Amino acid sequence: MALRVGIGLPQLKHFDARTAVTRAARAAEEIGYDSVWVFERFLRPQDQGGPHGLYQMPDVPWPVRYGGVLDPLVALTLAAAVTERVELGTCVLIAPLHVPARLARSLASLDAVSGGRLVAGLGAGWSIDEFAALAPRPVTERGAALDEFLDVAAAIWGPDPVAYRNDRWTVAPAEIGPKPARRIPVYLGGFADAALRRIARRGDGWLPTGLPPAAAGATLARIRAMAADAGRDPSTVSCTFQVGLDGTLDPVPEADRRPYTGSIDQIVEDIAALETAGVDHVFLTVSNVVTDLDAYVDTAAAFHAALEAAGLTTPPAAR
Repeated sequence: MALRVGIGLPQLKHFDARTAVTRAARAAEEIGYDSVWVFERFLRPQDQGGPHGLYQMPDVPWPVRYGGVLDPLVALTLAAAVTERVELGTCVLIAPLHVPARLARSLASLDAVSGGRLVAGLGAGWSIDEFAALAPRPVTERGAALDEFLDVAAAIWGPDPVAYRNDRWTVAPAEIGPKPARRIPVYLGGFADAALRRIARRGDGWLPTGLPPAAAGATLARIRAMAADAGRDPSTVSCTFQVGLDGTLDPVPEADRRPYTGSIDQIVEDIAALETAGVDHVFLTVSNVVTDLDAYVDTAAAFHAALEAAGLTTPPAAR
C-alpha cells in the first residue's frame, strides 16, 4: 500500500486569507494529495525571554511566521467546502486552550458537513502566554485538561442522550448534535513518557515531527508495545509525520544535511526512510518555504511528482 501524503494549508499572514486556503485546498486535491492539515497558534508574544521562549526554552525566539496565523477551524471549514475527497487534519489543535464541550461540538459539526473526513490531531500545548490568554485550566494542568477533553468528546460524539459530569463541567442528559459522520480518528502529539502512554491507551495515532526517521521508528515501536501492554492491538496505532520544511529547497551536501532539509529529492529520500521506519502518512509544511500562493501550488506539485517518481504515492488517475 502506498504511503499516504498530505500538505499543510497556507494559514500564515503573508497569504491572502480571502483566497489562499480555498485555492490551496482545491489544488491539493487536484494534484493528488490525500489530506490537508492545519495548526493552531493564537499569539506570538513580544516578550520571548525566560519561560516565554519557544517551547518554554529560555530566550529561544518564536518563528516570525507564528504571528497572525489563521484560525485552524475556519481554515478547515473553508477547505471542506471546496473539496470532496481529501481528509481534513489538525496538527495540532491545542485542546486545553478550549472549553471542551464547545470544541467537541465544533469538531463533530466539521466532520458532519465534510462527510466524515476529519482527523482530530490534538496536543497539550506549551505556551504559558497562550494559556494565560485562553485556557480554562492553567498550563500546569495541561495533561489533565487533554484527558478531560477526550472524555467530554467521547460523550458528545456518542449517542444521545449525552451526559457528562466531573468537578468542573456538567452535561445533564441532553441531545447534542450534529453527530460526526463517522468515528473521528484522534491522533495525539508529544514525546514525553506521559504523552506516549496517553497515545498508547487512547490514541488512534501519533503525530510526531522533527525526529530523524530511525528515531521516529523506534518511538513508534515503543508506543505500539505500550498499546499491546494496555490490551490493544498495536497495529491499530498509526503514525502521521509532519515533515516540517524550513529555509530553502536548495541542495545541501549530504555531510552537512539535517533530515528534511535540502532539495525536494533529498527530502523525498527522508520520506522514504520514514515509510521504511513504519510511518504510514506524512504531510509537508510547504507554506513555510514559499512567499506566495503560485509558488505554493508549484512546490506542492513538484513534491507530489517526486514522490510518485520514487514510488511512494500514486498519481490521481491511478486511484
